[in-house]
Amino acid sequence: MDLLANDLSIHEQFHDISSFRDALARLMSMRNTARTFGREVHCNRRFPTVNPIPNMSMQQAIGRLDLESRRATMSWMTHTGPFWDDLRQHGIDDWLECSGEVVTDTAVGEAAFRTLHGSECGLVSVTPSDWNCLPIDVIWRRKAEGLNDKTAALENWWDPAALQERLRSAAVPTRSWADLNEVATNRFPNLVLAQDCFEPLDGMPFVKSAAERFLILLGILDRLAHAFDADGVRTAEGHRIYQDYFTGGNALFSDSSNTEKRDFRNELTFPHPNELGRSLFCTWHGKVRHMTLRLHYWWSGRSGNPVFVIYAGPKITKR
Repeated sequence: MDLLANDLSIHEQFHDISSFRDALARLMSMRNTARTFGREVHCNRRFPTVNPIPNMSMQQAIGRLDLESRRATMSWMTHTGPFWDDLRQHGIDDWLECSGEVVTDTAVGEAAFRTLHGSECGLVSVTPSDWNCLPIDVIWRRKAEGLNDKTAALENWWDPAALQERLRSAAVPTRSWADLNEVATNRFPNLVLAQDCFEPLDGMPFVKSAAERFLILLGILDRLAHAFDADGVRTAEGHRIYQDYFTGGNALFSDSSNTEKRDFRNELTFPHPNELGRSLFCTWHGKVRHMTLRLHYWWSGRSGNPVFVIYAGPKITKR
C-alpha cells in the first residue's frame, strides 16, 4: 500500500505554533508507524511551501520548533522524502475532482489516480483539518475525452492508532526480489511475464526503491496496453501515457539505439515465453536509474496483443 501525505490537509487552520506543533507531531507519529511496518509516507516536494498558519509557510512554522523536531521534519520534507511527485502517475491535464474542488496536482489526485489504476494507495492527513473524513471520494472526469467518469473511494488516516491497525492487516510490503516477482505476477495478470524474468536480479542486494520503480513501470505498460477503444483505436489516455513516459530525453521508456541493436543483438534476443523455438528481439525497455537496472519487453503496439515482459535486471548494453 502506498501512503501519501495529504498536502490539502494543511490550509491555514492553525492560529498558533503550539497547536501546529501538536498536529505535526501526530503526522510524524504516523510516518514512524508506517516505517515500523516497512512502509513510507510519501510527501510532495512543495509541501514545505503550504501555509499551516495564516501568512506563515510550513518551513517558517517548522523553524519555530525545537531543534530535534525541526531537523526530523525538514529532513523528510526537503531531503529524504520519498517524494511521490518524482514518480507521479497522473498528468497536469487529468481532471480529478473532490467535493467540487479540482485536486489535480495534489496528493489526493495522485492517490485517486493510482487507486483507479490498480495500486493500493491511501492518504495520511493532518488533524484537525477539513480532510478528517472517510472515505474521500474523488472523481476522474473524462467526458472531454469521450470516456465515462470514474470514482475512487480513498482510505484516509489522521490518527496513528487507526493507521497502525490498518497496516496490521495490509499485505506485507515487498522485501525481496522474489516478493517483487510475486507481486508483479498477481498485480498485472494482463502482462505476460517470462518465468525467468526476474532471475537476473538474483544475488543483487535488494533495494526497495528499485522494486517500487519496477512496479510503476509494469503498471504503465499495463495501462498503455489497454488504452484502446472498442474499435482498437488508442484512447486519449493512451496518447497521454505515451507522451508522458515514452517521449523526451527523460522518458521512463525508450528504444535501444541502432548501435546497441547491432552490437548487442544476441544479448537483446530472448526465448519466446509461450512458443518453444521462437525468440523475441526486445530492444524497448523501461529504466530504473538507481543501480542502472532495465525492464525489457516486447509488444506489437496493437490493441489486444499481449505485452511480453522478458527481462528485469542490470543494463544489458553496458560498454
